Order: sequence, then C-alpha cells, then structure tokens
Amino acid sequence: MAEISCISPIDGAVVAVRQAMDAAAATATIKAARAAQTAWAARPLDERIALVNAGVKALGAANDEIVPELARMMGRPVRYGGEFGGVEERASHMASIAAATLADIEVGEDASFRRFIRRLPHGVVFVVAPWNYPYLTAINTIAPALIAGNAVVLKHATQTLLAGDRLAAAFHSAGVPEQLFVNICLDHETTAALIADGLFDFINFTGSVGGGRAMERAAAGTFTGVGTELGGKDPGYVMDDADLDAAVATLVDAAMFNSGQCCCGIERIYVHESLYDDFVARAVATVNDYRLGNPLDSDTTMGPMAHVRFAAHVRHQIDEAVAAGAVAHIARMAADDDGAYLTPQVLTNVTHAMDVMREESFGPVVGIMKVRDDDEAVAMMNDSHYGLTASLWTGDLDRAEAVGNRVETGTVFLNRADYLDPGLCWTGVKDTGRGGGLSVIGYHNLTRPKSYHLKKVIS
Repeated sequence: MAEISCISPIDGAVVAVRQAMDAAAATATIKAARAAQTAWAARPLDERIALVNAGVKALGAANDEIVPELARMMGRPVRYGGEFGGVEERASHMASIAAATLADIEVGEDASFRRFIRRLPHGVVFVVAPWNYPYLTAINTIAPALIAGNAVVLKHATQTLLAGDRLAAAFHSAGVPEQLFVNICLDHETTAALIADGLFDFINFTGSVGGGRAMERAAAGTFTGVGTELGGKDPGYVMDDADLDAAVATLVDAAMFNSGQCCCGIERIYVHESLYDDFVARAVATVNDYRLGNPLDSDTTMGPMAHVRFAAHVRHQIDEAVAAGAVAHIARMAADDDGAYLTPQVLTNVTHAMDVMREESFGPVVGIMKVRDDDEAVAMMNDSHYGLTASLWTGDLDRAEAVGNRVETGTVFLNRADYLDPGLCWTGVKDTGRGGGLSVIGYHNLTRPKSYHLKKVIS
C-alpha cells in the first residue's frame, strides 16, 4: 500500500503521513456513501442547509489551529489569517440561494396537465481539491453538493493532507453523516481506476491541465460528468485613464499573494505606453517591500513556495527569460535559499516568445509589457491557451465592457483582480477547463434535470 507524505516547505519536515486506500477499501467506502445518500436527499432542504452551515461554523472554530497548520503544509504566512472568511462567504451565499435555485421550474398547468422540471442530486460527487487554497476551493463544491442532496467523497492534495481531515471532522461534528461525507487518501492509479469503474456520478477537479486531462481520460466512456478548473495565465490591462495607485497595488498583490500560487493570480500585465514607466517603477518599489521568510513569523509577507520543485520551475522560467533579453528588477533577497524560498520577481523587456509569458508560472513572478491601445492589449491578452480571468483598469465602464467582450476569459474584472464572487459563475475557457462552480450555475452542475409531464385526467 502506497504511503503519502506531506513535506513542509519551511524546513523539509514531515507534516503528515497517510496510507493510501486500496481499490477494494475505497470501493466499499464509495458504495457506503451512495447508500447514505438516499436518506440524505430525502431530508428537507432546510435541514440539509442547517447541517452544512453548522459544519462551516465548526470549521471556523478551529481556525486558530488551522492557520499555522496551513503555513507548515504549504507556506502561506500566518499574518493573513487563513481562508475562513472566504469559506464562510461562499458557503453562506450558496445556502442563501439554494431554495430558489433548486425549486421546481414550473412550465405550465391547466385543467388537463401539469408540467415542471425538478432538479435532483447526481448521487455521489467526487471532489479532488488542490493545495493552494485547500479550504476555499474544496468548499466551492462540498457545500452546494451536500445542500443539493449529494454524497461527497473528498480527495485532497498530498501537500495539504490535513485539510481533508479538518473538513471531514468539522462536518461530522455538526451532524453530517460520516458515511455521507468522506475524506479518502488515494494514489493516482487507484483514483483513475475508481473513476473508470463508474463509481462516481460527478467529478469536480481543480488542478493542473495534465491532471484535468487524466481525469477526463479516466472518465471516458463512463458518461460521468467532469468539471475542471485548471491552469491559468491571467492578464491585467492598465488603460491610459487608470487610477495608477490602485492598479499597481491591486495587480502586484494579485501577482504575488500566496507566493503567486493563486488560480486567478495575475501573471502578465499590459500597460498603456503613457503610464508604462511609472507603473513599472511603482511595481518594483512595491515588490521590494516584501519580506520573504518563515511563514510562521508574523512579520513575513511572503513565505516559501509549497514545494522545491515548484520554485525550481519558476526559477527556470526567469533564468530563461533573462537569457533571452528580459530585465529582472528585484535583487536576490536574503532568505532566497535556491530551494522553496524564492525571490519575487518583476520582469520587463519580455515577449510572448518567452515561456514566462505563455506558460503558467504559479509563482511570484510577473512580466510587464507596453501596449499602444486597446486593440494591441486585447490581442496580447488573447494570445494564450488559458482563459480564467482578466483584470481591466479604466474609469470608463462602457470601454471596459467593450474590451471585456473581446477578451477570451471566464471572468472579466474591472478595477479589481484575484477575487471569486460566489454570486457569479466560476468558469474558464480554453485549457483552463470547462464547468462552472458557485452561483446558480454551480447548483445546475451538481444536479440533474428531471421532467414531469403529468396528465390529470384519463380520457
């Protein structure tokens, strides 16, 4: 049986070790979840909502323990307080819209017929959660899936093994049945085999493009629905009338927060030529103020990347770009150890021939390019095989909407970035994947429609 270990990026210490479940044990667990789902779906919606809300509250009660635990597992500084605020916001919103969203859709009724569409749970939903925001990304599916009447099987990332334990314990303590919501540890081979056996009714995967392709390959021929939120190379565009102070502060934070390990983090910035020099100078000054160090230190503003190999990838991208003519503006910081601790970097004189401007970095580096006008900016933003979010900066709402209509992306932000509004659909295009989380559309993806055509009289 495979052993799975979480290694801290702080010092290489072992944070947690788990034995991966074998196929037989996992199959039995999933079948037990399916059996429990029938009774769960039969419970009144208000009762399911109350239990999910109680589970979220129980998770929040453990936040003081979770925050340093997160720092040890994946390196996020404790000063940022963890993820519970966002978890609560998303779960609360999905709870608040459940009754209206899951209500029958009445098509028509007269003396002879009643016709309506009812949304029913899929059955067993498989949630494969990532390490970069282990609670936020997981709750996106867990909360609405349970509220809609599904059973949930959670497989968390190796780097954040304890997050899966925490989520399961919180919901179980609140009264969600243990067999209904289960956290399991699996290796890749067993995961693929379980999917191929058709044991799940819907799969939600957040992770790499390669991981998404593996999920779809495993599910091929099973007719199991697969929702994917994969890689990104999100752009920011600063127009000639932008509020420069706000644009610099927000876009730099969106590029560097969580050591750049954000699904919708900004990885490339296009600035109108009239503001370019000023923007670059301010961005460099902002990044130079970061304090790279131990995430358990409250003064640290940037911790290590989650794994040495992630940092090595970003270093390679930077070195390759500099060798091709890019200019690196940030001097090596004292804490940079050529391992997981990586100096955040601002690059100029970059081109789309460079990997750092085309392929996902998922680290603290951003390239900045000068553009002449909206047309050039749109062409640059669309020159990517990813499309999750785009951040536009202008005081002209109509102009922003017109530009946004042309950008190939899942979400258009105006004068903000790197935020997930639970009232809006979280979705992407191109290699970022397909599907939709949160909002009313999230419920649509976690349920199936069933039509009723009822003739009242026999004649």
